[in-house]
Amino acid sequence: MISLTNVSKHFGRRALLVDASFQLDPGEKVGLLGPNGAGKTTLFRLIVGEEDPDGGQVSVPKSATIAYFRQDAGEMTGRRVLDEAILGSGPLGALHLELAELEAALADPAREHELDTLLERFGEVQGDYAQQGGYELEARAREVLHGLGFRDAQIEGDVGELSGGWRMRVAIAKVLIGQPDVLLLDEPTNHLDLESILWLEEFLRGSRSAVLMTSHDREFLNRTVTRLVDLDDGELVSYTGDYDFYDGQRAERAARQEAAFTRQQAMLKKEERFIERFEKHAAKAAQVQSRVKKLEKIEKLEPPRRRVLVPFKLPDAPRSGNDVVTIAGLQKRFGDQVIYDGLDLEVKRGERWCVMGQNGAGKSTLIKLVAGVIEADGGSVRLGASLKLGYFAQSSLEVLDPSLTVWETIDSAFPTATLGSKRNLLGAFDFPGDEIEKPVSVLSGGERSRLVLARMLYDPPNFLVLDEPTNHLDLATKEMLVRTLTAYEGTMLFVSHDRTFLRGLATKVLDLAGGGDERGRKPLVFHGDYASWVERTGHEAPGVWH
Repeated sequence: MISLTNVSKHFGRRALLVDASFQLDPGEKVGLLGPNGAGKTTLFRLIVGEEDPDGGQVSVPKSATIAYFRQDAGEMTGRRVLDEAILGSGPLGALHLELAELEAALADPAREHELDTLLERFGEVQGDYAQQGGYELEARAREVLHGLGFRDAQIEGDVGELSGGWRMRVAIAKVLIGQPDVLLLDEPTNHLDLESILWLEEFLRGSRSAVLMTSHDREFLNRTVTRLVDLDDGELVSYTGDYDFYDGQRAERAARQEAAFTRQQAMLKKEERFIERFEKHAAKAAQVQSRVKKLEKIEKLEPPRRRVLVPFKLPDAPRSGNDVVTIAGLQKRFGDQVIYDGLDLEVKRGERWCVMGQNGAGKSTLIKLVAGVIEADGGSVRLGASLKLGYFAQSSLEVLDPSLTVWETIDSAFPTATLGSKRNLLGAFDFPGDEIEKPVSVLSGGERSRLVLARMLYDPPNFLVLDEPTNHLDLATKEMLVRTLTAYEGTMLFVSHDRTFLRGLATKVLDLAGGGDERGRKPLVFHGDYASWVERTGHEAPGVWH
């Protein structure tokens, strides 16, 4: 369906694609991998025609419909959420918008003199809309919006009143509703909770659309794609299978490249030693010249590029008391909405609690109550003795000083620490070499998250309170963070939608849905790890059943 043949693309002096070839077949589900800056977004832009290749050919059938979700929702205001979502579904979306505008005009007393013209046009548009399946489109739009976590009141509300994260969900809905031939998805899970991620997995598996997507969620890739394409150093390398299979195959390929490079280096050194030893011996002149020519013809192998993030060895955190948090009779409401009405919970030293719950159940509210950001309306939240609390929230990214560099951020926080230890820390969080000189002002969301976490964990608190710490982190960084925190001996209370993080770290579960899918049930305090909770409740997230 879509093919790239010997495509080259440069960004300044940097080669993003070098004679790269790739094909996406009808209905195929493909994951696109590669480090930040490798050119994944450029590849999407080449496919949709927003950029042209420097060389080679990008072939897209003229009849193919392509929907592209990108990390920029754009302006959304003045429409219902439902209307905004349907607007992205091509010509039928345009008819839906005109129908909504005609309905508003017919109800406007100031346009009463146009009534006959408006009624005539309304009849024409309504007929075309119905004939082309417009009302089925509305039903599909509601189904998609519900799957992405929207309540009925939100669907009927003004899209302009939504937060940035919810507008991103509308942007995802816009590309899904129209059932295009090709879906290009750039990190679709970034702004979704676990319930919506699980719904999206099911939707994509059942979709007839071909899919090419990037994602930093290993489990999501495992369940949705049948092939992965690795973009690195200008080359596109395809691996058939899920992410786990790709991970093993990539390691084997790297090992083969390493062995071939090592063998060639040994051979080159041997030949060079012979040439150096006998270049002035007349009797060996012919052999020397022969070997010189041989070396000139050899295609030199490059050492395999490896991005290995070594887990940071955490210093020992100070020991806390046995009772870390005691919550008794907790009450919290926002307006008429009751979030907590008598919650009891005890967190002991060394436990790692994950908080599960549907959107709006109060996960982040509980984190903020424990961190002291907001106060309870009733009951008590008591922190234990000798606690040093570290709190990570999405707003934590805003506390970084944009005038400092990455290095200055860490150096100013720990002025007496050794240079080596600080460089090791930044290397573990993927700031190698000259990357430490980057100004905070130009860092991406993922880079800022890594920097905040690095600063927090260099001198670790004995109680970590984390609200979605893996948002914007790529796969390698998330896996490094899990390995780092596995060795952490303090206490954790966290919210996460990443199943690798949940499986790797949670030893206790607070299920705000009470082990079921109904709101308002008494929370379930589960004294077992995440995998055991899944087995106990029959679902991976509240409200999403196997």
